[in-house]
Order: sequence, then C-alpha cells, then structure tokens
Amino acid sequence: MTTNARKALAGLLRSLLVVAAIFFIPAWSLRFWEGWVYIAIMGAASAAIILYLARHDDALIGRRLKAGPVAEKEKSQKIIQTLTAAAGVILFLVPGFDFRWQWSDVPMALIVLGDIGVMAGYVIIFLVFRENTYASSIVEVAESQKVVSTGPYAVVRHPMYVGAIVLFLATPLALDSWWAFIPAIVLSAMIAVRLIDEERFLVTHLPGYDDYRRKVRDRLIPGLW
Repeated sequence: MTTNARKALAGLLRSLLVVAAIFFIPAWSLRFWEGWVYIAIMGAASAAIILYLARHDDALIGRRLKAGPVAEKEKSQKIIQTLTAAAGVILFLVPGFDFRWQWSDVPMALIVLGDIGVMAGYVIIFLVFRENTYASSIVEVAESQKVVSTGPYAVVRHPMYVGAIVLFLATPLALDSWWAFIPAIVLSAMIAVRLIDEERFLVTHLPGYDDYRRKVRDRLIPGLW
C-alpha cells in the first residue's frame, strides 16, 4: 500500500471518529442506529475508493490529501470553504439532537431511500475520480493539467459537486431528520457558490476551459443549470 493511501485511510479513520462524536453526543445514546448505518456506508465507500485509487491513481490521492480552508490558495475559496465546513458540521449535528428530542419521524422507506442516495453520491464521486486525475480537493491547476471532457464531464461541468449534493440532500432522510434539510440546502447552495468562483479561476488559469464551458453548457443539472 502506498504512503498516500495509508495517510488517506488514517485520515478517514479520524474523520469517522469525529462524525461518530458529532452524531452520538447530541443524541446522547448509542441507539441512534441510523447514525451507525450512515457511518458504515461512509467508511466502506470511502475506503473502497481509496484502495481503488491506490492501485490506479496514487497521484490523485496525494492531491486529495490537501483539503480544507487552510489548504485553499484563493482568499475567496478560503471563506467559502470555512462556511461550507460549518454548514457540514451543522448538517451532522442536527440529526443527533433530532433523535434525542424526537422532532422528526421519517418513514422507514424514506430512511432506506436516503441511504441509497448517500451510496449513489459516493458512486458519482468515484466515477469522477476514475475519469479525472486532477480532481483536487482545493481550487488549483496542476502543472501540465488538461481539461477533462469525457465520462460524466461530457454531461455537466461539475459532476463531483453533483455527487456531493446528492449525498448532502440524502443525508437528512438517511439520518431520520426533516430538520436537517435546512443545513443540507444551505450546504448545497454553498457548493453552487464555490463552483461559480472556481469557474472564474479555471477560465483564467486552465487553457481550454473556456472552450469546454461553451461546449458543455450545464454546470450541475442537465437542461436547467
């Protein structure tokens, strides 16, 4: 196993422990089974992606290790990433409190649908990683980077954000919380703000991106936006 893969798996383990704390401390109970299922999906899907990339694209793992507001080079992205991270924490906090005080009662069928949606989000993200070795966690242009216009990039310009938004909007259902849709929608809106600012950067710094943008008209939703 590569050094990058070991670092990524260690980071995943730390993330799972943090997510568990965010879920179960507000819930004040380990009987929040929806949280356990979510963590299992998150851990299994993320580990599978890391192990795949360790064999096929270790350089992408290295790019993904640079993440968060501190790693961003653009001031605007530092601000956007900080707000996005805060919304993400709130998205995970609300369901725990919801479980503790029984604010919501999501039907079991919708909880299962939410879990399927979370898995679908990870599948989309995996397809993006398989297609684009330059899919960094931060807004940057690597040396000799080329525009990717195949696979999911032939449908929309930001397919990884599509996967992320699917995951975010499925999370409230998966975690049995109607109230969690509020931060999920805010988080999705922040993703839209991030990609608009990212496109401004790419048009300036990535040769051929403006032509690609003219060819593939939709950012996230085919036929709409």
